[in-house]
Amino acid sequence: MSELKVEILAESPGVAPVPSGLVARTILVTLPPGSPGAPPHRHPGPIYAYVLKGAITFELEGSPERVIRAGEAFFEPGGDVIHYKGANHLDDEESALVATMICEPGLPVLTVVSQEELEARKHLRA
Repeated sequence: MSELKVEILAESPGVAPVPSGLVARTILVTLPPGSPGAPPHRHPGPIYAYVLKGAITFELEGSPERVIRAGEAFFEPGGDVIHYKGANHLDDEESALVATMICEPGLPVLTVVSQEELEARKHLRA
């Protein structure tokens, strides 16, 4: 008989419990090779994510673009912060991540930001 195995894959300090009236959503995002991902957008609440396979080119408003590889985790605050890029960094293989989002029930996973707003907030981009 084999033993139960439990592994902590990643930790994010300061993550609070889900307040009453909100839900925790678990979301699987799969990006085909070379995918640019969604256009610049916002999420309705904070997200904690873990890259399952491949590598993601990631950019949030106010932070420089970076690559997050399989086995690494990241946090994004959601709300007013623009998520500029979440692309597959690899041209020859699929990348995937699993994310947990805290938000009000029924809200869309993301809302695309208009060109006018991107222009008005370009000074906030790293």
